[in-house]
Amino acid sequence: MESLLIPFLVATIICFLMTPVVIKLAKRFGFMDIPKDNRRMHNKPIPLSGGLAMYITLVVSILIFVKLGYISLSTEIIGLIVGSSVIVVSGLIDDKVGLSPKKKIVFQLVAGICLVLGGVRIDFFNNPFGVGDPFIYIKYLSIPITLFWITGITNTINLIDGLDGLAAGVSMICSISLMCIAYKFGFTEVTIIAAILAGACLGFLPFNFNPAKIFMGDTGALFLGFVLSYISIEGVMKSVVALTIIVPVIILGVPVFDTAFAMIRRKLSGKSMVEADKGHLHHRLLAMGLSQRQTVIVLYTISIIFGVLANVISRFSSNQGLIVSIIIFIVIIALGFMTGMFKTKGE
Repeated sequence: MESLLIPFLVATIICFLMTPVVIKLAKRFGFMDIPKDNRRMHNKPIPLSGGLAMYITLVVSILIFVKLGYISLSTEIIGLIVGSSVIVVSGLIDDKVGLSPKKKIVFQLVAGICLVLGGVRIDFFNNPFGVGDPFIYIKYLSIPITLFWITGITNTINLIDGLDGLAAGVSMICSISLMCIAYKFGFTEVTIIAAILAGACLGFLPFNFNPAKIFMGDTGALFLGFVLSYISIEGVMKSVVALTIIVPVIILGVPVFDTAFAMIRRKLSGKSMVEADKGHLHHRLLAMGLSQRQTVIVLYTISIIFGVLANVISRFSSNQGLIVSIIIFIVIIALGFMTGMFKTKGE
């Protein structure tokens, strides 16, 4: 595990050095977030598209470790780089001129297809009931389920990107949690990619934590979600973890459940499920009187708890893991009702 400090630190340093460059580029080419509605937490223009620094960090770090022989330039890695490039291009366009939800999804599907063509697929789920065949093969459903997972996780990170440092910090914690499981099952290359992504997030945070000097924008949030979807498939879903689908859901619990609650909330209130609102968990914590920093720290803590729980569950038998997971989901849903996560503000 100590050897993972090298890619982690390399990525941290590269991103820390690249972010000021991206700040200057954002100002020069007009990639600025100008507050124009009450959902914004800032009152002055802030440079946007900081995710470009994390994307450059990922690509450069991968090439470094390919050169050193720790990563092979396989079709999967090429698919990751090409798919990430597609996502970043869509993010830059959206940050600059805006993209409709449908056009965003088209870009995400193209990026997902790049991964699928590279060999990144969800081919099976482990049988959680522990009887009969230990694997449930999904055959012709493999590609649509893989694309659904990729686009879903890609968008969950985007939806929690509402406070300085929130998406970057939560993504870093999720990367580390996924890295631990991938390392446990010997997925060396995926483990290194996870370490690189975590390092990129850490290198970006000094410029993004409150008060932020730059926002990651859709460029960064979509990029982080996309890479996390890749890591979760290659590092967990292809392992012998008893609950291959549930473990990554728990690790990504903060963005996944916040997004699920948001979609249900909007549906129940008769709104479009892609319509923005101020009902996300971070908005509710702010409404309780917490500062931006306190809210972000609370969500970091919850994400760490999810990560620890998922790593513990990955060591359980199928039946034990299933029971514990059901209990966790029931508790989360109950807390969602108690905190009004299924209601729009004012209801």
